Amino acid sequence: MVHVEESKLFGGIPESQLAGLRDAITMRRYSAEQVIFTEGDAGDGLYLITEGQVRISAWVSKDERRTLSELGPGDFFGEMAVVDSEPRSATATAHTEAELCFIPRDKMLAMLEGSPSLAVTLTREFSLRLREFNRHYIQQVLESERMGLVGRFAGSIVHDFKNPLNIIGIAADFAAMENATFEMRQTAKNRIRKQVDRLSTMISELLEFTRGSQRGGVLLAETQFSDFVRAVVGELRPESEDGQTLLEFETDPPPVTVLLDPKRFFHVFSNLVHNAFDAMPDGGRLRIGFKVGETDVTTEFHDSGPGIAPEIMERMFEAFATYGKSKGTGLGLSICKRIVEDHKGRIEARNHPDGGAAISFSLPIVRR
Repeated sequence: MVHVEESKLFGGIPESQLAGLRDAITMRRYSAEQVIFTEGDAGDGLYLITEGQVRISAWVSKDERRTLSELGPGDFFGEMAVVDSEPRSATATAHTEAELCFIPRDKMLAMLEGSPSLAVTLTREFSLRLREFNRHYIQQVLESERMGLVGRFAGSIVHDFKNPLNIIGIAADFAAMENATFEMRQTAKNRIRKQVDRLSTMISELLEFTRGSQRGGVLLAETQFSDFVRAVVGELRPESEDGQTLLEFETDPPPVTVLLDPKRFFHVFSNLVHNAFDAMPDGGRLRIGFKVGETDVTTEFHDSGPGIAPEIMERMFEAFATYGKSKGTGLGLSICKRIVEDHKGRIEARNHPDGGAAISFSLPIVRR
């Protein structure tokens, strides 16, 4: 049991004042889970715990009540409504069987007016409690955001992996039919191969997304930009074009030197090319153009698709931001942005005046 003079609040009060306080105190006992007061009740006094545990809670949404703090012997509560004369803003419940000292509001205010040290102690304890509450609240918010992100992440994975896996299953059954011809099995093989590649790309996106920014430790090497671009486009062109869609240079890649991590930056070109072709399911043209400035080189990917929907324009480079896209993880452009920024560049998206979407990124040029 904690006596009044041993509590955090009244520990430094002179005996003369404590004698008057004791005369005003009412001892109250509560059984476990018994409500002491609820939100909206009048702030009729302050409570000091001498035995047991008390839980302070409040509604944080229409359907959720959350514990704000757990208090024990020597702690006090209910001071806010006493000081500001407002109704109770939370509910106090005896967590275990508890004994409390109840100090009426008028007595508490009189003591505060006559004892500067008590006012200072109350202010200090209240400040410490607010700090602890803020720390606890921030942790809960961060945890909630993390869980929300995990949920969206898992939902994206399940949704986007389901279609390729279904196609692989159907193609495998098709190939295993007793009357399947060589041509039928070859078609099934090609479908399975295409879906495996699609899954591989999505897994690469997920792994890249979980890597986080690499700016602090990324190793950039001086690279001839034109050689890099021609090699990358040469590698992407066969897997991207199907006779109806074309990938071409609008202007020649400039022979400038940039600092690159070629393996990571390949992902930027790959993602932008595949995004453009996904936007043109009935065929079209993707042009890659370049512009050399005084300090950087800009590369623009301009497709002949429908352009960027207004609903997504402002969120183009956010994780999981998709609109009207039937496949992919929704991580591609956010990963591109991260990689470009790790290379000290910038990336932008717009609708081209001639129609279609235009996504461009700029990289610093190494000058001699």
